[in-house]
Amino acid sequence: MPKTAEPSFRDSVNLMFNRAVAQMDLPPGLEEKIRVCNATYTVRFGVRLRGEIHTFTGYRSVHSEHMEPVKGGIRYALSVHQDEVEALAALMTFKCALVEAPFGGSKGGLRIDPRAWDEHELEQITRRFAYELIKRDMINPAQNVPAPDMGTGEREMAWMADQYARMNTTDINSRACVTGKPLNAGGISGRVEATGRGVQYALREFFRHPEDMAKAGLNGTLDGTRVVVQGLGNVGYHAARFLSEEDGARVTGIVEHDGGLWDPDGLNVESIRRWIVNHGGVSGYPDATYVKNGSVLLEEDCDILIPAALEGVINLDNADRIRAPLIIEAANGPVTAGADNILREKGTVIIPDMYANAGGVTVSYFEWVKNLSHIRFGRMQRRQEEARHQLVVDELERLSGDKNLGWQLSPNFKERYLRGADELELVRSGLDDTMRIAYQSMREVWHDRADVHDLRTAAYLVSIGKVAASYRAKGL
Repeated sequence: MPKTAEPSFRDSVNLMFNRAVAQMDLPPGLEEKIRVCNATYTVRFGVRLRGEIHTFTGYRSVHSEHMEPVKGGIRYALSVHQDEVEALAALMTFKCALVEAPFGGSKGGLRIDPRAWDEHELEQITRRFAYELIKRDMINPAQNVPAPDMGTGEREMAWMADQYARMNTTDINSRACVTGKPLNAGGISGRVEATGRGVQYALREFFRHPEDMAKAGLNGTLDGTRVVVQGLGNVGYHAARFLSEEDGARVTGIVEHDGGLWDPDGLNVESIRRWIVNHGGVSGYPDATYVKNGSVLLEEDCDILIPAALEGVINLDNADRIRAPLIIEAANGPVTAGADNILREKGTVIIPDMYANAGGVTVSYFEWVKNLSHIRFGRMQRRQEEARHQLVVDELERLSGDKNLGWQLSPNFKERYLRGADELELVRSGLDDTMRIAYQSMREVWHDRADVHDLRTAAYLVSIGKVAASYRAKGL
């Protein structure tokens, strides 16, 4: 197909939405209400920098307010535009519904190259952008709660939270106005790793179901699987690291903006990450084969392909050459609607972004709850839990001292069993539970309905059904 036939990111989201609702019995008016974005605010503001006024353009889109507050990241990139922000806001609506996070969908963006400004300048720009949004209640703990996205992180969220607190000095819940903050500014343990950790938990759940693995022509466990990762940013790095270090997967390929690295015996993810941080890319990395046109590694033979950066990297131009039997969309919209059709016809199994990318918003939900409750998770129950475990250990030690029984405690058992769960363990537990339940809701539709042949359609059917139920409860 010619490249002109490639749908835009927003068109891809709409096409996939339409494919799902065609299999639902929704009133036309409700279907349209769920499809469209409620509102998009465009702001153009000036900041005096380097002796002159620079004007920046930013967006905040609210897709659905079937639940409030609405939730969604803010990205900093020169490619930001209204259609992209609205498409991402729609995805957020369905993502939150799928994983049962009680939010509507929103998204924001600022058209800026964050690398072109020093830290002090970026803080001035961020605070002014936040000011423009805050005064219109587009950052508010009860109405609209941003989070980090591409080009933003803990630092930018801390600036935004502080700006909100300065403008709302009596709001006791001000820290809940954004998520993804540093720990010392009201953040939560495990938020930075959350999206990558969610990808790991999603794959673990997929590999628990032999019937699902068979659809991708896979068997066994994650141990030894060959993985190619596109984008070693926050999401790709954590997913690749956890899969290789904890599950025994072999990361054979890494694709970055300046090329790719390949090693069939497995790459050292941690070493490559340090190289990228120090050198700005993978070029020159000494311990792997460097490929200048890194995108060709997407087409290499592997078991799992993890696109973890930008949207549209798997498209009509390369979809028919993708050999991975299983793709998990760690980024938002990495597979276009056109490519999705080609891959489904080939029998490729795609674990969709709506689900696979939901670790971030899930842990953001936990952080929001922590900020509203004003207490760290585990603070009330951890020592009580340890005291109860101590009773069991004391009894076991008494019994193990009985020579007639002939048994003893395993090494390290006491230490591991006695330790109560801290915040990080509780966050990971909650995320794991969320990813398992959401996957099971998708696979039930995937397997039980004869007209549903892929996980993406199943995910849309589950999430749209939940959004529709919320609107009906409101009387629409």
